[in-house]
Amino acid sequence: MFVISKLPLSLELETKAVLKKTTSAGRALAELKSIAKTIPNEAILINTLVLQEAKDSSAVENIITTHDELFKASIFSDMIDTLATKEVQDYADALKNGFKIVQNTGLLTENHIISIQEILEKNKAGFRQQAGTVLKNSKTNEIVYTPPQDNEVIIELMRNLVEYINCNDLEDTDPLVKMAVIHFQFESIHPFYDGNGRTGRIINILYLILQGLLELPILYLSRYIIRNKDEYYKKLQAVRDSNKWEDWILFNLDGIEQISLETIALIQNIKLLMQDYKHRIREKYSNFYSQDLLNNLFKHPYTKIEFLQNDLNITRQTASNYLSTLAEDGFLDKIKLGKSNFYVNVPLYKLFTNQNGM
Repeated sequence: MFVISKLPLSLELETKAVLKKTTSAGRALAELKSIAKTIPNEAILINTLVLQEAKDSSAVENIITTHDELFKASIFSDMIDTLATKEVQDYADALKNGFKIVQNTGLLTENHIISIQEILEKNKAGFRQQAGTVLKNSKTNEIVYTPPQDNEVIIELMRNLVEYINCNDLEDTDPLVKMAVIHFQFESIHPFYDGNGRTGRIINILYLILQGLLELPILYLSRYIIRNKDEYYKKLQAVRDSNKWEDWILFNLDGIEQISLETIALIQNIKLLMQDYKHRIREKYSNFYSQDLLNNLFKHPYTKIEFLQNDLNITRQTASNYLSTLAEDGFLDKIKLGKSNFYVNVPLYKLFTNQNGM
């Protein structure tokens, strides 16, 4: 039976293969951090990419929603009509809350992790207190792993994990390698009754921010996990069964590199599209073009009159006129939903919906 070791581990994690992969993954991540700074308003990336991560991370747990349902829900909260959409929206809220926590405190504590899981699951159950939790193969229903059952052991392991996350002096190991260790450790402790997978993937992002490797939560590894879901679970279990740390670490580093490069390409496409809209709108509507208007059209694929009214500090009628004019000339699609209208930046929407095929 696998017994979780406290961190740091007393074995060599940075093999030759790991060090080589760490270099290329770190280079890609650094480029992503750099290009993110070229977007004029960080809300453009946070609002859009956090929703994408929320959708993909939830899909790993077979919580499925569409981009259209998710984007509508984020502008019409009273029109969330599926449980899956609600859960994905909760994930986005939990990730944004975690981002604020690490920005404000520079730490990620047990209580912070609990607060993130509370937003995800909408309960205050905290760490598991009763025995009986097991992890099963979803296809065969066979028990593949039994996490710690005793609440005191869970608390002790989580306290050790949090110390490992926040104290860089415990181990002289590259942060990207440590992220793989942290993710394995958290998933193996499995401290909550529900929401462990999604909470663990939020911790990944927040750890990279704590280490200064990212400034915004824009690396969504869940898409990589979805593509390689069987391999992800096999390599996770192989560490428990056969101590195959190198394979697990290389898998995580490959995900960081792949998704960093894809996100760089996505941001570059967003920038090109913004420039195109900027030049054409400014040339055609010099009387009402502004950077705030452009930011509004790109901080979310969907917008509505109230958003423009607040962002530009204009009257409702003026905001309505701006959006109607932009829709008439093909910059936006105007769609009626009940008694309300919303406006879709279709090229931006397509960038996100086509992302999985990049």
